[in-house]
Amino acid sequence: MTPGAHALVTGGGSGVGRAIALALANAGANVTICGRRQHAIDAVAAESPNIHAQTADVTDEASMTSLYDTAEALRGPFSIVVANAGIAESAPAHKTTLDQWKHTLDVNLTGSFLTVRPALAGMAARKSGRIVFVASVAGLKGYAYVAPYVASKHGVIGLMRALAVETARSGITVNAVCPSFVETDMLEDSVQRIVAKTGRSVAEARASLSANNPQGRFIQPDEVAAAVLYLCSDAAASITGQSISISGGETW
Repeated sequence: MTPGAHALVTGGGSGVGRAIALALANAGANVTICGRRQHAIDAVAAESPNIHAQTADVTDEASMTSLYDTAEALRGPFSIVVANAGIAESAPAHKTTLDQWKHTLDVNLTGSFLTVRPALAGMAARKSGRIVFVASVAGLKGYAYVAPYVASKHGVIGLMRALAVETARSGITVNAVCPSFVETDMLEDSVQRIVAKTGRSVAEARASLSANNPQGRFIQPDEVAAAVLYLCSDAAASITGQSISISGGETW
C-alpha cells in the first residue's frame, strides 16, 4: 500500500469498520469513514489524525456521489474501497416482512454496489485499486432465521466475483472477507434477541453462538482488519476474486 493512499471504509463508526479504519490509518493511509451517525464516526476519527469522518447513507445514490465528490476533492481519488456497512435481523422466513427483506438487501447488497461503483472507472484509468467487501460466512453457507441476511451476503459474494473478472486486467483486485460471529455490538444485539425469545441467560446465548465457530470462540474485529489490510497491500496484488473465510479454522 502506497503511503498516503486514500481509503474509504463504510460503516466506520463501530466494530469491524472502526478496526479496519484504524488498521489502514496506522499503515499510513488517509482514511475517509462514513456512517449515518455523526457522533459515532467523529469518535473514531478522533482516534487518529489520518481518519476523516463524513456522514453518508450507502443505500442512497446521491449521498454516496456526494461523499465521493467531497472526500476525493480533499484527499485525492480513492485507491482503496472497503464496503463494510451492513445490518442483520432475525426472524423465521415465514414471519419476515417484505419491508425487512428489502431493507436488508438495500443496505447489505445495494449499499455495497453503490459504495464501489463510483471508484471503478478511476481505478481502471489509473490501473490500480483495491476493493474489499466485508461479507460473512453467511455468504458461503445457509443459516436459519436470517434468510434476508444470508441472501444479501450471497449476493455480495456474487458481486465480488463478477467485478473481479471484469477488472482482472485493469490492475484492480476485488476480494471479500467472510467472518463468522465477531465480537461487536451487532453480536450483542443477536445475544439479546436470543435471550428475549428463548429465556436463556446471556452466557448460554453467547455459548450457542460461539459454538458455530470451529475454534469455539468469537472472532475479534482486529482479526478481520488484519485480513483486509493484507488484501490492500502490495503483497496481495495477485489475489482477486477470493472469499477469505475468517471463522476460526473451517472452510466452506
